[in-house]
Amino acid sequence: MSLLVVGLSHRSAPVSVLERASLNADAKAKLLHDTLAAEPAAEAAVLATCNRIELYADVDKFHAGVAELSTLLAQHSGVALEELTPYLYVHYEDRAVHHLFSVACGLDSMVVGEGQILGQIKDALALGQELHTAGRLINDLFQQALRVGKRAHSETGIDRAGQSLVTFGLEQLAVHLPVGEWAAGKRALVIGAGSMSSLAAATLARVGVAEIVVANRTAERAERLAEILVASGTGVGARAVAMSAVAEELTRVDVVVSCTGATGLVLTGDDVAAAVSRGAAPDPAPQTPAGLDSAGVGLDVAVSRDSAAYTSAGLKDRGSAPDPAPQTPTGLDVAGVGLDGAGSRLDVAGAVAAGVVARLAAAAAAGVRLADAGVARTIAPGTDRDDCPVDPAAGDGRAAIAGVDASSLELHGTWADQGEAAAQRQPRRGVRAQVDGVAVRLALLDLAMPRDIDAAVHRIPGVRLVDIESLAEASADAPMAADVDAVRGIVTEEVAAFGAAQRAAHITPTVVALRAMAAEVVAMEVARLDGRVPDLDERQRAEVTQTVRRVVDKLLHAPTVRVKQLASEPGGAGYAEALRELFDLDPQTVASVSRADAADQNDDSGRAS
Repeated sequence: MSLLVVGLSHRSAPVSVLERASLNADAKAKLLHDTLAAEPAAEAAVLATCNRIELYADVDKFHAGVAELSTLLAQHSGVALEELTPYLYVHYEDRAVHHLFSVACGLDSMVVGEGQILGQIKDALALGQELHTAGRLINDLFQQALRVGKRAHSETGIDRAGQSLVTFGLEQLAVHLPVGEWAAGKRALVIGAGSMSSLAAATLARVGVAEIVVANRTAERAERLAEILVASGTGVGARAVAMSAVAEELTRVDVVVSCTGATGLVLTGDDVAAAVSRGAAPDPAPQTPAGLDSAGVGLDVAVSRDSAAYTSAGLKDRGSAPDPAPQTPTGLDVAGVGLDGAGSRLDVAGAVAAGVVARLAAAAAAGVRLADAGVARTIAPGTDRDDCPVDPAAGDGRAAIAGVDASSLELHGTWADQGEAAAQRQPRRGVRAQVDGVAVRLALLDLAMPRDIDAAVHRIPGVRLVDIESLAEASADAPMAADVDAVRGIVTEEVAAFGAAQRAAHITPTVVALRAMAAEVVAMEVARLDGRVPDLDERQRAEVTQTVRRVVDKLLHAPTVRVKQLASEPGGAGYAEALRELFDLDPQTVASVSRADAADQNDDSGRAS
């Protein structure tokens, strides 16, 4: 087994690099085909998610494999190799197995313990099977990773260590409140109808939103998801709309979750600003009317959408007011303050508008931001590169990794992780601090990579944005469950078992070839006996043949059993070669047995399960 993985993830690279390096479906297929066409690789699979891009391959040469896989990742991701190299990590043989099993268990996820990665591993294997790039090793590895991940979730409480990215994102949007209380009665727009978008829609229905609108480029998929939501028994109302209707729907909803495969922005800053200016008055912030935003700029009034409009006598009593009617062009002032029943702007609304505009101008002059719900973070992998075995300054990317051994390349991932840890220890502008005191009109959750929603929307008053970058920062403070240690134990145990099984399987073709050679010797000797003693009847001939076979089997039994045991131990790969040398086995015979076994397994393996 010569398993090699080269990749980058949220642990080694900033979100900006991951976003640029993301692979669409066509790019993944082309990457797999080109990997097999490369000389060092015999089979391959690619695991590409929002938080990682990893290329797995069975290679015959380590350094050539690292150089080739790194180059292919750069070519197909569109990020120059010299820029990508500092963020790459490399794992080889048992370390590569350990890495994938840890990923499958959720130990390497942004939110520890989340289970969505199992579906992504299954998809990666299915793609490799469909394109015939997954051979014996990749099939065994990914099938076992799925079993290990399921075992970790069934035998431990790793699920309690974290939650799905959707749930975690909604918690960040809810900020001060339990998700169920925050979501109750809200209207949501889900953009996309893939696996993550479907999970988001199901989660929103479960936590109690009143209505879900699904928008997707393929109308049939959006309609199907809406039907499933209605039939889910949660009581949520659901309907499908065309992507062209998204701008109009933005004016009606309170929450947006977007996760599409688009290569460009789905929602721009102008889209969101226009929707907020046209939409209903915002929900009340969990502050007194004199609350402060994150920049320290006071807001005089917190406006409530479930209050009725302002009247000349002051604010109406709060109650179960109906949804606001469509506004006229004069229906909202710049602060989003409603009109009274006659449609005339009140003095108090004008005063609020003037005050907010003045504060916005002051904030802009001071270089600060109002309602900044995004997180700007740059991860620089270490300021001192003396401890890093990979020198990205050494010419191009190939030069940086040339001559570096496997252990040093694996250490590079650890070095990059330390750089991220240092970045995370810097003072952060958390989501909670940046939305306090601001009445939220529209809450946005962007789970796409590359991003669907313009990061600049966090500058729009009344908008709260949570994206992959802010989730990465927030998850750094998430508590780790004690069950994580139990899962690590499972991973260690399963890696050892997988390695032993693969090493034992490696010697099996040699043992089969040895027994085939012994059977040929028996057949030739029985034929010679027939020529010498032609008077033997059938019963006597059969008895002699059986006796000779028993002798050969008994002579071979102990050595072949023992050699399998020895080969399954670390460092046991040489026993197959020793067996071939001792019995002068034909290498072509051994290779033909291996090819036949691989073909049989591929026929029987089916699809990823």
